[in-house]
Amino acid sequence: MHAEGGRIFLQLWHVGRVSHPSFQPGGALPVAPSALPVPGKTFIVDADGSGVWGEIPTPQALTAEGIAAIVQDYRHAARNAIDAGMDGVEIHAGNGYLLDQFINSESNHRTDAYGGSIENRARFLLEVVDAVAAEVGAERVGVRLTPMGRFMGMGDATPEATFGYITLRLNDWSLAYLHLVEPSMVGTVKDEAADPRWDRMILSMRAAYRGVLMLAGGYDGGSAENAIADGRADIIAFGRPFIANPDLPHRLRTRATLNTPDPASFFGGTATGYTDYPALA
Repeated sequence: MHAEGGRIFLQLWHVGRVSHPSFQPGGALPVAPSALPVPGKTFIVDADGSGVWGEIPTPQALTAEGIAAIVQDYRHAARNAIDAGMDGVEIHAGNGYLLDQFINSESNHRTDAYGGSIENRARFLLEVVDAVAAEVGAERVGVRLTPMGRFMGMGDATPEATFGYITLRLNDWSLAYLHLVEPSMVGTVKDEAADPRWDRMILSMRAAYRGVLMLAGGYDGGSAENAIADGRADIIAFGRPFIANPDLPHRLRTRATLNTPDPASFFGGTATGYTDYPALA
């Protein structure tokens, strides 16, 4: 990648409650801000070694000591990524995973310093950002958020205030970028319902954030160009189109037709659907 002039950031995840005992040390329950039922399923390996969708058990609530340990896990993971040759790391704090679970009031019913108020629910994320930035340099760190996300049971009572506060606080570091997913996206599916708050949310975060803003979620070449021209974002990210088009930049430049992705192959199985999409002749 570097030989071709590219840059690569490794996305750091902790899925929190969106997990299964089969992945946990000693078969323990997954961890979460609160011990609440989880809507949805997670991808596991069955007794025959095949990938299947499995039920998610009610998780265990993290202790304060557990939270502190995970902050250090993020720090360690960031150092490992840089030592392995990455140009930076992206802290994944969206899509219904652990940091997002703490941010959203629907999934965070804690009564300690990590629950209740907006400041408390954002505390875990900000501690992770501070630790990772101190370890590898803020200029090597991005943060991904899904404001007003509904995936995997997310929801917040005051999303504009919550994500407005987080946006302002992220200005405390000179991060590489802030990465937002358009609120119209629910997982990999675009919600066709129209909610004026979605657009208002992105525009308010754009106005509040002083650094580089990246947007993702349902973009094509034309809408990406428009978003940048309008000042909605500085960078547009592509996910599913890149899975199906190994030469996506070239196709966008030449306005060529795109391959259609196969969603059935997105979350596991064989090489089919990842390495067999054709490039342009």
